[in-house]
Amino acid sequence: MTNVEIDSGSGFCHGVVTAINKAEEELQKGGTLYCLGDIVHNNREVERLKEMGLITINHEQFNLLHDAKVLLRAHGEPPETYATALRNNIQIIDATCPVVLSIQRRIKKEYDKEDMRDKQMVIYGKNGHAEVLGLVGQTQGEAIVIEHLEEAKQLDFNKSIRLYSQTTKSLDEFRKIVEYIKEHISPDATFEYYDTICRQVANRIPNIRRFAASHELIFFVGGMKSSNGKILFHECQLVNPNSHFIDQASAIDDKLLEGVSSIGICGATSTPKWLMEEISDAIKNKIGEKGA
Repeated sequence: MTNVEIDSGSGFCHGVVTAINKAEEELQKGGTLYCLGDIVHNNREVERLKEMGLITINHEQFNLLHDAKVLLRAHGEPPETYATALRNNIQIIDATCPVVLSIQRRIKKEYDKEDMRDKQMVIYGKNGHAEVLGLVGQTQGEAIVIEHLEEAKQLDFNKSIRLYSQTTKSLDEFRKIVEYIKEHISPDATFEYYDTICRQVANRIPNIRRFAASHELIFFVGGMKSSNGKILFHECQLVNPNSHFIDQASAIDDKLLEGVSSIGICGATSTPKWLMEEISDAIKNKIGEKGA
């Protein structure tokens, strides 16, 4: 008998849950609701909400909108988005994650200080990621974005540094960057760092490692655009090489199911529970068919 288990710690984080709940509430009221960018980096969930009436638009389309209602997803937006909404009489349904909102405010407060011209504002995050664009926007585009330790080595260590992080980045890599800067910063410069990584997300790494190690075969369910998904899947692979990234049930390779007695299903902070359950049911059906 093959055991199929869904990781209880996987699935939407609080920020995503709130954004989707807000979208569903607004859609139930009727009228047209737009969302600026994919509400979550999972195509299946985006399609589900599209069927309910949610219209996804990009920033170019947003700038041309007038007298409309637009939902801002959990990733957050730069100040220009709010300014455009005000000009174009757009009603904002703000679903920015409270953790992200707090970081935005901290960065803006630091940037607005009089001595900012003598400092480097640095954000450890994925260049071009929606959340990072919102954070950089608090500095009028002046913040330096670094994705890896190697890029941190290119900073000007003769100037003071203020370091922040995207909420979903690796805590281990952040700590390496902090240590490197501490070792190389000039005695005449100051270095302050703020660990702004979301613990709900960071804590998933040790949890998902334990889960992946407890099964023979792992199916990691995630959207191809999910940064968090790539990080968590990598962690699965480190402890269990027999880990496979899929975005839907049809992507399951039946050959992988042969001869295994324990299968684990887990996912990213952008992976809906219903999708993991759908994949679990598909696996059980496939196993049932083979055993018949």
